[in-house]
Amino acid sequence: MPPHKSARPANTLMGLDHSSHQRILRVSHPSSSVNSRHVLRASPLVSSVLVLWGNPSTPTQTLSQLAHNLSFSSLGSASISLHRQPSDSLNTRFLPRSSIGTHVVLICDDDMEMDPKSFEFAFRVWQSNSERMIGVFVRSHDIDLIRKEWIYNVHPDKYSMILTKFLILKSSYLFKYNCGGAKEMSEMRNIVDEMRNCEDILMNFVVADVTNAGPIMVGAERVRDWGDAGNDGDGDKDRRRKLRSRGNGTQKRRGRCIREFHRVLGRMPLNYSYGKAVNSVGEQGLCKKGGKLVFCDQVKHRDGNGSDILGLQSYKHPSQNIW
Repeated sequence: MPPHKSARPANTLMGLDHSSHQRILRVSHPSSSVNSRHVLRASPLVSSVLVLWGNPSTPTQTLSQLAHNLSFSSLGSASISLHRQPSDSLNTRFLPRSSIGTHVVLICDDDMEMDPKSFEFAFRVWQSNSERMIGVFVRSHDIDLIRKEWIYNVHPDKYSMILTKFLILKSSYLFKYNCGGAKEMSEMRNIVDEMRNCEDILMNFVVADVTNAGPIMVGAERVRDWGDAGNDGDGDKDRRRKLRSRGNGTQKRRGRCIREFHRVLGRMPLNYSYGKAVNSVGEQGLCKKGGKLVFCDQVKHRDGNGSDILGLQSYKHPSQNIW
């Protein structure tokens, strides 16, 4: 049986306050990246931080000490709390907890680190597209024409799913995931438990079925995935090799999830998106400067008749939500 994804200790959920100074709620894993919680908790957008502990067998004394340490380890005014998951089911990641008092949540892994500017931009994109899922890491569904079946894939030019490594969405979708959909939704949650995977795929199904639209990928200036198997520097090459070797099996298992969700739902709600929201737009044209070709926004302008104006300055759109 494949290793249970929730063998990792926890993940984090942050609440964003959907008011005049809209703020966010964040959920993440606490084990790896303290820096991520420091940066995001310090943001004025963050209302509170819920650290979800996924190992139900951890001693209460250990969790009490961890909760105490967390309360003194982070910057910012947002409250931070530790929650033991009621079971090791991956579905509990999306429980609509009573402590979530915001209209929007950020769900992310503990080993993700993003610069504050990109985080705030992602939230602004959500403000303009509040029914859709916003994130950084994307995947897609596809069709195997030979086998005539749905598969899980990565495309260079389109996507239909956002991974929960970093995901912003309406908190009402948490309720819809765990409490809505009658017996079909219950059966699909059972598939997540059986496969020990794919809770993120199911959430994408849930949201796409409501919006009839694809998610939105945002560009980030700096996003660090400390948990990726491709990281160097820890000296554990054998561990990274094993993680990579599991990749193909995981892809097949997630393809099976897509097929099972489609079977139960009776339709394919996922829609493709083809673009990425970026924070600013620079000049794309090339100009000659000092005998070299450079982007035209690097060319210094001079006024007056007969001056050498080699290009136009770059123009930043007044709206950040460039799609």
